[in-house]
Amino acid sequence: MLYLVGLGLGDAKDITVKGLEVVRRCRRVYLEAYTSVLTVGKEALEEFYGKELILADRETVEQEADSILKDADVCDVAFLVVGDPFGGRKIYEPSRYMSVNQAAEQLLDIIRNRRLQGEEPEITENTICVGLARVGAPDQKIASGTLYQMSTVELGGPLHSMIVTGTMHPLELEMLKLFSVDSSNFENNAFQKTT
Repeated sequence: MLYLVGLGLGDAKDITVKGLEVVRRCRRVYLEAYTSVLTVGKEALEEFYGKELILADRETVEQEADSILKDADVCDVAFLVVGDPFGGRKIYEPSRYMSVNQAAEQLLDIIRNRRLQGEEPEITENTICVGLARVGAPDQKIASGTLYQMSTVELGGPLHSMIVTGTMHPLELEMLKLFSVDSSNFENNAFQKTT
């Protein structure tokens, strides 16, 4: 039997219990390695699953499918996919992700372009934002500051999210200050945003 097993987007422990049971009883286990970003190393997966993993790059999947399917009619074979095994695109691009600073830079470009067109956007360089990386992982990072500050913040490897805030309650502001990249400027910019 050929099993398609989704691994989730976090660490080795994001696999479902049923998925882990399948992996542990399979004779061969392939790790799809070209459509998504794996946030932990292959070695960490092998250690947790107790199985050796065979990396399956695009060429392997597209040109050597027969070797993956070999004997799947008489033994169990697993094909591990980061995220959802049933979601995907027809045209694959190299794995990539957008960092918080890239997202902030793109928003700053939009703000500049709107101003050149005579518009004043709702968000500005001083809008308070929150950058998050690898939420739920032991090495997660959180940073808060202005949109401009987010364009220079470095949060490390994937996966990243950025929140552009609206009007916030004083308790929310107090909490975000704990993660501010520049606490002296944070209060000034946060106060401007809430008035």
